[in-house]
Amino acid sequence: MKEYDVILIGSGSGMYVLEGLLRKNPDMKAAVIEKDEPGGICLTRGCIPTKLLLYPAELVRLIGEANNFGIEAEIKKLDFEKVMKRMRNRIDSEIEQIRHGLSHHKNIDFYPITAEFVEPYVLNVGGERISSKLILLCTGSKPAIPKIRGIEKVKYHTSDTILHITKLPKRLAIIGGGYIAAEFGHFFSAMGSEVTIIGRNPQFLPDEEPEIAEVARQTLSKHMKIFTNYEVIELQQTITGKKKIIAHERTSKKPEAFEADEVLIATGRASNADILHPERAGIKTDEHGWIAVNEFLQTTAEGVWAFGDCIGGYQFKHVANYEAMVVYYNLISDIPRAKVDYHAVPRAIFTYPEVASVGMGEKEAIEKHGKDNILIGAYRYEDTAKGEAMGAKDYFVKVLVKKDNLEILGAHIVGPEASILIQEIVNLMYTEDRSAVPLLQSMHIHPALSEVVERAFNSLMPLDHYHHILDHHFGA
Repeated sequence: MKEYDVILIGSGSGMYVLEGLLRKNPDMKAAVIEKDEPGGICLTRGCIPTKLLLYPAELVRLIGEANNFGIEAEIKKLDFEKVMKRMRNRIDSEIEQIRHGLSHHKNIDFYPITAEFVEPYVLNVGGERISSKLILLCTGSKPAIPKIRGIEKVKYHTSDTILHITKLPKRLAIIGGGYIAAEFGHFFSAMGSEVTIIGRNPQFLPDEEPEIAEVARQTLSKHMKIFTNYEVIELQQTITGKKKIIAHERTSKKPEAFEADEVLIATGRASNADILHPERAGIKTDEHGWIAVNEFLQTTAEGVWAFGDCIGGYQFKHVANYEAMVVYYNLISDIPRAKVDYHAVPRAIFTYPEVASVGMGEKEAIEKHGKDNILIGAYRYEDTAKGEAMGAKDYFVKVLVKKDNLEILGAHIVGPEASILIQEIVNLMYTEDRSAVPLLQSMHIHPALSEVVERAFNSLMPLDHYHHILDHHFGA
């Protein structure tokens, strides 16, 4: 049996921890186990490949609006195969660089194979047993597949497999109404597919503020069909090779049939920890199969740490990177000293328009602090000089603060560059008092889009007042 100083399962954000440990101890011997392409979900089939696709989609939408500004423009050709090939070439190149680095590192033994625990601190990898008293679990997740009658008889896509298609489907049906569905719907509709999104939740983008999600739904609906509150009950393969989706509206139970060339299942992520057999190592999982950790990211087995998607929390690359930093600090200290803090986790949906959020929504803020202790600020893009120049109609920023000390509780944006605009707020939420005062006192370039954030904080009002003007001013 081979003994290592550290074993890392997964080659995503866990590599940051391993690299830090190797810098601190150049004689350390490590094993890296990766059953999929090296680089982690973000690189191989997540954030990076999808953004390589979404930028061309954004260009399509921008060109489509050019006539509004006196510019006669048309798209003569959309080369879907070239768009996909560009994405794959760039991703494959990075994957190969990582594979080469892992395979030729003098301190690392690379195992490109599935691993499983056979007992505490001992893993079976391809018939070989390896062991370490320090094990890092960064195993990611897998697409969640709902229980739908007939699904096993129909060839469908997930966010993993659809990145490999080379032919643009004429009609694409997406089952799911969250950010994965929204981003792929945006991309394929911009490329020319007839897209239908079928969401189970009554609200499109259910994790977002209702009024923010509604603006996104209205805008995206110009290019695709979006159905909410629909339960998919059956999938069928037709004799012509098409896919048929049978669903019903969850309230009225009224049935509806959809036909498409391809079906994408985009109903979230699920744990893949079961393939590790963590129970053999004394590593507990929760009721959904996610690996259980404490506030220091330790599992129930001493010396075994877990972070990233596999713990079932915030499944974003930037969160996994942050958690990797926490684990590293705790490993190099004598006792665990860094606790995870998720009070200001930002997220963005790269559709057209973009959606971005951080911290609490209105409902959570009321539950925690009370209705009378919260102020809401909101401002429309179109009421700033830059927003007017861009023709950015109906988009807006919503912020929530505590009434007594202007502590920022959360922020929500729908509109161009939302993923960039939110960062000014995120940074303040990581200061000691999390106050909005520095933002209110600082100069904002005029005329720049960042003024919409400044003015949202300068328009703080009680909740009742906000909801009184919501329908009239903010398009929801």
